[in-house]
Amino acid sequence: MANFSKPTVPQFSVDVYQNEFLPEGGRDVNAIVTVTSTGGGTTGALAGGGPASAGVVIMVDCSGSMDYPATKMRGAREATAAAVDTLRDGTHFAVVAGTHIAKEVYPGNGGLAVADARTRAEAKEALRRLSAGGGTAIGTWLRLADRLLSSAELTIRHGILLTDGRNEHESPEELRAALDACAGRFTCDARGVGTDWEVKEVTGIASALLGTADIVADPAGLTADFTAMMEHAMGKGVADVALRLWTPVGVEIMFVKQVAPSVEDLTGRRTEAGPRAGDYPTGSWGDESRDYHVSVRVPQAAVGQEMLAARVSLLAPDPAGGDPRPLSQGLVRAVWTDDLAMSTSINPQVAHYTGQAELADAIQQGLDARKSGDRDGATAKLGRAVQLAAASGNADTAKLLSKVVDVVDAATGTVRLKAKVAEADEMTLETRSTKTVRVKR
Repeated sequence: MANFSKPTVPQFSVDVYQNEFLPEGGRDVNAIVTVTSTGGGTTGALAGGGPASAGVVIMVDCSGSMDYPATKMRGAREATAAAVDTLRDGTHFAVVAGTHIAKEVYPGNGGLAVADARTRAEAKEALRRLSAGGGTAIGTWLRLADRLLSSAELTIRHGILLTDGRNEHESPEELRAALDACAGRFTCDARGVGTDWEVKEVTGIASALLGTADIVADPAGLTADFTAMMEHAMGKGVADVALRLWTPVGVEIMFVKQVAPSVEDLTGRRTEAGPRAGDYPTGSWGDESRDYHVSVRVPQAAVGQEMLAARVSLLAPDPAGGDPRPLSQGLVRAVWTDDLAMSTSINPQVAHYTGQAELADAIQQGLDARKSGDRDGATAKLGRAVQLAAASGNADTAKLLSKVVDVVDAATGTVRLKAKVAEADEMTLETRSTKTVRVKR
C-alpha cells in the first residue's frame, strides 16, 4: 500500500460569478459561487496542517436476494476485497454485513481496525465467509456504521453502502430517523446493484449523508466501482466544511443549492450561526471544485445605489475544539442601474446552472409520469429534458435520455417515448439525473 509523504495544507478559494446590476425596483440577486480546494486533498491533510485521521465502514448487503443470481454475492465479496486493498496505511476501517440486522464482519470487536498488510489480509479472509440470507433494514446498517466510526478519534468519517433490494424490513420512517441521526456524523456513498432496488431510497441515503449515488447494473462492474469510491474517499483531507451565508438586514434567502458536480438543494439544511448568518453543510473535501447557486431577495432601492447582498464564507472545524476557522470568502453584490442592457443581461454561469437544475427536475417528473401511465406528460417533460441536455452540452445525460425516448429533434425537444425500455436504462437515467456538466468559462 502507498505510504504518503508529509501532507501539505489544503487551500480553499471562493469565486463569485453574477450580474450584480438590477433595474430600478429589482430585488432578485443570483450568483454562482465556485469553491475550489487544492493541495492536501490527495495526501490526507488537515486544513490546519498535520495528517488527517480517516475512517471508512463498508456496508455490504447480505440479504437473501443477493444469491439471485449468485454473481451478486460473489461480486460484492470481490469488490469489498478490492476496496480494502485500496485503503491507505493507517486508515481505520470496518466491514458490516447488512440484512434485517447489522453484523460486524471485521474486525468484530465493536471498533475499527487500522489498515496495514496484516489487517487487510484478515479482512479479506473474513469476507470469504460472507453468505446471503435474511431481509433488508438499511437503517440498522447505518446506525452500526455510526457507532463504529464514533469509536475512534477521526477527522474524516465515511461509509460505503451496497444494496440490491428494497428496504422491506423497516418502515420509511425508521430509515428516515436513522438518516437524521447519522447526518453530519459521516458521509456515505450508496450503490444499487442489479435492478431490484428502489432508486429514491438509494439516492435519498446519499443525499442525506452528502455522498454519491449510482447504479451498478452488472455485478461484474462492482470491483471497479468500489475501488474508485475508496480511492475518492482516501483523497479527502478536510471534513465537515460549512458554507456560511451572511445577509444584511432586509435580505431574504430564496435558496442555496449545490449545482455541480450534481444538483443538491441545501436550503432546508441551514443551521443558524449568529445574527443573520447560517451554515449549510458541504461534507468532506479533497482536491476538487464545486459550484453553488445562491439566490437572495434584497430590499428595493433607487438607481445609483449599491449594497452587499450576501457574504459567502467557508469554514472548517477547529481541531482544538474552538470556533470554526474561516478558509475563504466571496461577496455577492447588488447595484441598481437604469442601463437596460446591463440590468437585463443574464450571467452565463447562472443561466447554465438554472438550466441544469431544470433538467434534473424534468427527468424526474418525466419518469414519474411515465410510470403512472401519463404518456403525454412524460413526452413533454422528457422532451424538455432532451432540449436542455443538448443546449447545455450535457452529453452523458443526453445519451441516457436516448435510451428512454426516440429523439426526433433535440433542439426543439421533440421526442417519442420508446415502446420498450430496459429497466436498467430507466433506473440509470433516474439515478444519474442530478449529475451536471460545468459551464464553459
